[in-house]
Amino acid sequence: MNKYLLNGFYALFAVIVISAFAFKIFQPIKVLPRMQLAPAFNLTDQNDEHFTSEELRGKFVLYTFTYTNCPAPCYNLNTTMQEVQSRLSEVELGDVDVAFVTVSFDPDRDTAAVLKTYAEAIDADTTKWSFATTTNKSLLKTIIGAGFETYYEDNGDGEFSFTPSFVLVDGWGIVRAEYRYQTEVPDTDRILRHLGVLAEEVSNSTGTSKLAYEAAHLFLCYAP
Repeated sequence: MNKYLLNGFYALFAVIVISAFAFKIFQPIKVLPRMQLAPAFNLTDQNDEHFTSEELRGKFVLYTFTYTNCPAPCYNLNTTMQEVQSRLSEVELGDVDVAFVTVSFDPDRDTAAVLKTYAEAIDADTTKWSFATTTNKSLLKTIIGAGFETYYEDNGDGEFSFTPSFVLVDGWGIVRAEYRYQTEVPDTDRILRHLGVLAEEVSNSTGTSKLAYEAAHLFLCYAP
């Protein structure tokens, strides 16, 4: 190989390596990782209507998974959802809507009517917060267990063992953050901060700015 071409190759490689370290160290752009595609689903909501993942396209969605008979305070899952929802005005979201979804893994007892009563009992704003499940338990296991990678198991005594979790999905249906009680107690401030990071990416990742965001993803420059 011509020595000038070889030197040029080494120079280009050096620029790439230095750029990667610069992104990692100085973090000029904050992004959340694109972890995986969220599962598609067709569930039944608290109004006994079809509720599909397609209805949520274009929105940021915060999911959690539980059952209505979970003993209080049930890891404060509802409290966290309510806090995030009530504090959305603190985040610059632009034109992006945020939806909240609680999926029950106890369809035998959590019928549409029960879910509706439950939503009313905790004073949930069901214009943005949906409660849903499906009587197809195999499908439910696929959606929650395989799709959202959230563990749950029927103990056979009316109670479930499960990993309390929240999953944040962007408007393209991609999982961008997971909050598991195994590693940390979900923090409302952190979830709100992540929503802001996503909104900023949506607002700015067009034209030449999109290249910068793609570079940030490439060099793993993630938001804490």
